[in-house]
Amino acid sequence: MDKITDLKGEFTLHNGVKMPYFGLGVWQAKDGEEVINAVKWALEAGYRHIDTAAIYQNEEGVGTGIRESGIPREDIFLVSKVWNTEQGYEATLEAFEKSLKRLNTDYLDLYLVHWPVRGKYKETWKALETLYKEKRVRAIGVSNFLKHHLEDLLEDASIVPMVNQMEFHPYLVQQELLDYCKDKGIQYEAWSPLMQGNIFELEVFKSLAKKYNKTIAQIVLRWDLQKGVITIPKSSKKERILDNADIFDFSISEEDMNKIDGLERGKRFGPDPDTFDF
Repeated sequence: MDKITDLKGEFTLHNGVKMPYFGLGVWQAKDGEEVINAVKWALEAGYRHIDTAAIYQNEEGVGTGIRESGIPREDIFLVSKVWNTEQGYEATLEAFEKSLKRLNTDYLDLYLVHWPVRGKYKETWKALETLYKEKRVRAIGVSNFLKHHLEDLLEDASIVPMVNQMEFHPYLVQQELLDYCKDKGIQYEAWSPLMQGNIFELEVFKSLAKKYNKTIAQIVLRWDLQKGVITIPKSSKKERILDNADIFDFSISEEDMNKIDGLERGKRFGPDPDTFDF
């Protein structure tokens, strides 16, 4: 596995593309000033990976933040996702063009199928394969795909997804899915790493924070990386954006890693990929 060194460090995807293992998520960041500032603060602090989606309705602000940051576009790993109502082959190709336009860029570094919409995600994936073959996007992947979704997809896919972005935190480790993805060369990525704020209530994290002299968020985000999982904590507060990234001057012991893994209880704070209805 690639070493965890610093904020600009990367994991290598199965097609050789390097993806920064730490990024900024912008879900719920309002388009306009809020998201523009968040992106600029993150890039200024050394982040090089920004994750958005069509449904977040802030792609325009993300594009503006990138331009105003002065950081060259090619130094930034930019991710977006196709929304459920725009899935299917032709509709996905159109959705991709719209995202590029809003982001004011001519390519994406990673494009994801946001949810496994039944009866549609295979056609959506074919569209992503087309975009990849046309070099419009450097890597393609999925989000919220469980093992059976991936197995189904791979029956017809000509390209194995490079990434699977999942709800991932100490209450939802899904080690079997992690292992399956690793076996297939699919890079795992976490959304909602802080359990939508619920992590701060857990006693075990209060004591680990004290032990390592770090915040609870920093412990969890470091755990993600040591598990080989890319993580994209979301925040639009400057202080939080800086704090979240301050995780490269310590490492968690194997014993404590196992202790955190042991909190697994299959609990979701977001929708279930098998029962979502949007």
